[in-house]
Amino acid sequence: MHRNTVEFEVSGDYALFSDPITRVGGEKFSYQIPSYEALKGILHSIYWKPTLIWIIDEVRIMNPIQTETKGIRPIKYYNNGNDLSYYTYLKDCRYQVRAHFVWNYNRPELAEDRNENKHHNIAKRMIAKGGRRDIFLGTRECQGYVKPCQFGEGEGYYDNLPELSFGMMYHGITYADEAYSEETEGKMTVRLWNAIMKHGIITFLPPEKCIHRTIRSMDIKQFGQDQNNFSIIPENEGSD
Repeated sequence: MHRNTVEFEVSGDYALFSDPITRVGGEKFSYQIPSYEALKGILHSIYWKPTLIWIIDEVRIMNPIQTETKGIRPIKYYNNGNDLSYYTYLKDCRYQVRAHFVWNYNRPELAEDRNENKHHNIAKRMIAKGGRRDIFLGTRECQGYVKPCQFGEGEGYYDNLPELSFGMMYHGITYADEAYSEETEGKMTVRLWNAIMKHGIITFLPPEKCIHRTIRSMDIKQFGQDQNNFSIIPENEGSD
């Protein structure tokens, strides 16, 4: 494990981890397992700063994979009327997650904020408190709950299943301010990977080892006109 590793359990009655291609209008169908990007979003709700980048190492599937389809009346994009769609959710979800963070070297103006012990301790305190912001499992209507855990503790439903492949899946999106190579610098790229579960655990590829495709050119977002005006969290942040 990495020195700044965090471990937590996230659970909820429902989850919707959908492919971005199917998110805009119409029917929505969840992946069978949480995507890397969805778990990274949960960590952003727990604790995040542009100084660092969260890397999801592993997720353990604790409960059996079950789905439930619901009739939804979303608002139409072209007027204020309602449409009728069917959304297929995962239900009774529970996952153990292991992750760590690395410094975001695309943000040299925040170099003074690279204090590993500070950010690691704040992240662990925020996990113990259930996160800084509301937790969602894929979409806003799927409320999630976070608590600390030791990764691998307890009995998981798929512990005795040697291997199960989920095929090619959406891994996440790399934005310009998290670029990791010349090919991703100044661009928005989408990442794909081949997901395999072994004994209930899915070990994610790091972003730089995924298949990636360029979506468009993109500039790094600045925090105000003066980069030096970005406020740095003091050492005792989150201690109360």
